[in-house]
Amino acid sequence: MLNKKVEDALNKQIVIEAFSSQLYLAMASWCEIKGYAGSADFLYKQTEEERIHMLKLFKYINDRAGHAIVPELYKPPQDFTSIVELFEEVLKHEQMVSDSINKQLEVAMTEKDYTTANFLQWYVNEQIEEEATARHILDIIKLIGKDNPGGYYLIDKELEKIAAAKTVTTLNAVTTNPPAA
Repeated sequence: MLNKKVEDALNKQIVIEAFSSQLYLAMASWCEIKGYAGSADFLYKQTEEERIHMLKLFKYINDRAGHAIVPELYKPPQDFTSIVELFEEVLKHEQMVSDSINKQLEVAMTEKDYTTANFLQWYVNEQIEEEATARHILDIIKLIGKDNPGGYYLIDKELEKIAAAKTVTTLNAVTTNPPAA
């Protein structure tokens, strides 16, 4: 049975994962209407991945005799000044998610819920990957030149490649959900 403090903490993470999905959906839409097809594809895949993260938490809470709560939707920003600003926001958001995961892990450890701590380790590892990907994208932008309008095409093509690789990662995330105890 899931401890109530742990359950509440995990439900807070559900809110964050749901918002992440919404945020990336808004970003994907902005990219699409601005002509950044590769960036939009990458962000649409991120939207799906964040939803999977939320669903993993739902399943875990309910499997442990808790009650996963459907979160209220919060409207994310809809407009961005540039592709550079957008991906700076992605990195900042992923860092916030990492901090939140660490707080959930701290609650689990404090409550001596080692099963949940083990479950959350997957999220810790996932956040390392998410932050690294965001930093990699910003590094590409810096290399190509963020003040180079022609470079945006190259950036978008690079993101198209990253999006294609993300498909495999997203599918693996669905099939590697650690079993609930």
